Amino acid sequence: MASVEVLEAKKYVSQRKKRTKKLWKYRSLIILALPGALLLFINNYLPMFGIFLAFKNLNYTDGILGSKWVGLDNFKFLFISNDAWMIIRHTLLYNVSFLIINTVLAILLALLLNEVKNRFLSKFFQSTVILPNFISMVIVGFIVYSFLNPELGFVNKFILEPMGREPINWYSTPEPWPYILTLVNAWKNVGYSAIVYLAAIIGIDPEYYEAAVIDGASRWKQMTKITVPLIAPVIIVLTLLAIGKIFNADFGLFYQATMASGMLKETTDVIDTYVYNALMVTGDTGLASSAGLLQSVVGFVLVISVNLVIRKFSKENALF
Repeated sequence: MASVEVLEAKKYVSQRKKRTKKLWKYRSLIILALPGALLLFINNYLPMFGIFLAFKNLNYTDGILGSKWVGLDNFKFLFISNDAWMIIRHTLLYNVSFLIINTVLAILLALLLNEVKNRFLSKFFQSTVILPNFISMVIVGFIVYSFLNPELGFVNKFILEPMGREPINWYSTPEPWPYILTLVNAWKNVGYSAIVYLAAIIGIDPEYYEAAVIDGASRWKQMTKITVPLIAPVIIVLTLLAIGKIFNADFGLFYQATMASGMLKETTDVIDTYVYNALMVTGDTGLASSAGLLQSVVGFVLVISVNLVIRKFSKENALF
């Protein structure tokens, strides 16, 4: 019996030495990864402690743990509000339209960029289309304002006025904003997705196209029968990631681009702006936390569900 315990102890010590040796071997990579891991922990894991707030009535004197449990009352308030279904509908409809329109435009743009054979022009166009993605939404808001300013905006001054039409006060007219926000969102985000698709297209083996040319396939046939099917896994991955955020609105877009105009709420108010306004007016942290938790859970369920559907038809194209 004692000999067995000695052997197990020696085996444990040997395995521990191997692990230590392996860690020491990759010490440089581990040191390089530490700042990123620390940042991930601070930004993504520490805030998860705030999940408790979704089920509590926060009392700053007692703190998070000492505050009173209220169960699902915060979630009830989120749904029994007069505007609840309106903001949920807005969030879903906007995100679905963004997903469909941006995906189609990004694929088309990637196909067009792939046709540019001049090296300088190719790099120039790629840089141009991805640039809006790096512009702050605050700046985007002012760019939109320069177009839609009621008095001196480009649209009123240089388009409507020469046509003899009355200027429109865009920031008090809610009807056009679904189209405006869709256009702004596409302008800002399509370029990034297009570059990702372009990278996938560039990685396709040229022999496929050579064989297609020999068979007499046109450029359109090559794009639809070779390029798009071969980048389908990338399209599925990006679509799955977008579906995971379908219950989350782009707060910067809906708050900054509209200049937080209360006159536009009937067409632009979404979950994120509603929660922000509620938090700023009432200081209700429980409502904000419950909305954030609900968005995360719904996004997680949607990603798992859609991935299972994809996996049922094509395991190779599933994300996991």
